[in-house]
Amino acid sequence: MAAIIGDNIISPMGFTTEENFQAVRLGKTALRHFDSADGIPFPFTTSLFTKEQIDGLKEENLTRFESLAYHSIMSAITSHPEIISERTVLVLSSTKGNVGVLQDTENDKNIINLGEAARKISDKIGLSQSPIVVSNACISGVSAIILATRLIDADKTDNVIVCGVDEQSPFIISGFESLKALSESECRPFDIERLGLNLGEAAATLVLSKHPQKGCWQIIGGAIRNDGFHISSPSPKGEGAYQSLCKTIEGTSFDDIAVVNAHGTATMYNDQMESKAISRAGLSEVPANALKGYFGHTMGAAGVLETILTMHSVEDGIIFGTRNFEELGVSGKVNITSSLQQTNRSSFIKMISGFGGGNASILVSLKDKGGLETRNTQFEISHRVVLTQDSLVIDGVSAKLEFSGDKLLTALYKERIGDYPKFYKMDSLSKLGFIASEILLQAEKENDFENTPSRGIAFFNSHASLNTDIAYLETIKDKGNYFPSPSLFVYTLPNIVTGELAIRHHLLGETAFYILPNKDWNRITDIIECMFCDEQIDSVIGGWVEYINSTSFEANIFIANKTN
Repeated sequence: MAAIIGDNIISPMGFTTEENFQAVRLGKTALRHFDSADGIPFPFTTSLFTKEQIDGLKEENLTRFESLAYHSIMSAITSHPEIISERTVLVLSSTKGNVGVLQDTENDKNIINLGEAARKISDKIGLSQSPIVVSNACISGVSAIILATRLIDADKTDNVIVCGVDEQSPFIISGFESLKALSESECRPFDIERLGLNLGEAAATLVLSKHPQKGCWQIIGGAIRNDGFHISSPSPKGEGAYQSLCKTIEGTSFDDIAVVNAHGTATMYNDQMESKAISRAGLSEVPANALKGYFGHTMGAAGVLETILTMHSVEDGIIFGTRNFEELGVSGKVNITSSLQQTNRSSFIKMISGFGGGNASILVSLKDKGGLETRNTQFEISHRVVLTQDSLVIDGVSAKLEFSGDKLLTALYKERIGDYPKFYKMDSLSKLGFIASEILLQAEKENDFENTPSRGIAFFNSHASLNTDIAYLETIKDKGNYFPSPSLFVYTLPNIVTGELAIRHHLLGETAFYILPNKDWNRITDIIECMFCDEQIDSVIGGWVEYINSTSFEANIFIANKTN
């Protein structure tokens, strides 16, 4: 199992883990109220870096987003220079990366390519392995930690640098406002008076290694599960979060769990859902807290940042209080901490949920659980579909087509599916992944994966949801015609395509979206093999799903079945 040998947090409250830890311990917050800001014509509360902090972090030839990640990583590995080797890989966790500069880069869209950003950061650090970006909405950080653990357990690498990072911009803030998810005042996780979330920006890094050191923390278990319910609303019963928790704590004594660090966004639906999941999992008596009142929702950084802070607090014998929590406002039985508490326990759970129906959790422990047990997993491909702007090949057989481009996707829907009108509301990336997957499952004919965690979904590309990003930008760039589109904004998260499939077929297994610098089938194979480290996963719909524009797209996907 993977051991944590280094960490760092860079946030508006400090540039080291210690500075952030002490700030939270003293009850400080980075949240600030703004009556308006450049490009944002409404009041909001968020956690933002000052201009002086931004200038101090700026790295030559890197964007602000990339500079944040670079400095956090370099601080985390300061005591471990040996980590820079050919057996180390960077796993970046981010929801929107460089999207804040999209409006200023009309002639160079490649600058917001997350895979390219990860490559630049990885090269500057001095790593030779190609990096991986986890872009799985709000659960990206915990998803990245789980992936890192599996890569080490499966002996794909010796060390993994996990960096969660996101910055705020009018693009993101306007999008959450369009969903009516923001609170104008400071957020109040799990409280009866909660009104919504606050956003934040940060970078947080964990260094994981197959070589544990004495007294270091270890990732004991973890799981990712989909609700199969809705792309932007959680299951009322917290089904995915509950299933993830059950898998994570399997065989664990609750007596040693100090705290459940919840996602705790302070939205009505998220906190209610989490309370039901925690209660159903038998964790009602375990103290639970949420840290969004200190940093806001830092998106791709949240899972990593909150894991680090919880790790250091439990090691210091304390559990942080949930800032602004006064009276319980959820129906699930949960033990929310409102102030600093003492603990002598040495394990904790980090849980998180997000758009696309994703839920993830990990169990982290300071107790020595022994050395690495290598997990070797393999799969065989049973069916494959390749769909491009002008071709369709099913298990090696070309189909006759009358249309090309976007008209081809619509024609294939009408001809081969026709019973799922939500197709017409999807963005182009989701339409492409949906059509290719439907044809793939028709080739399979029979399966028994509905309402079980046995089938996962893992899609990859290089450009995330760039086509939809550009479309959403058009709804906010004209101040005289400012009308952010909530339906477009949700689809600017590339993992939504996996959520659409989970909903359509009631798939409750792991769903994930990865961004790579280029189409790397060896890397894709490694990651899908690692998904089978979760023994409940027997089959994966996986492969490449890339939509550039109506004249350039490709889905090359397959069904992978575990063979051992």
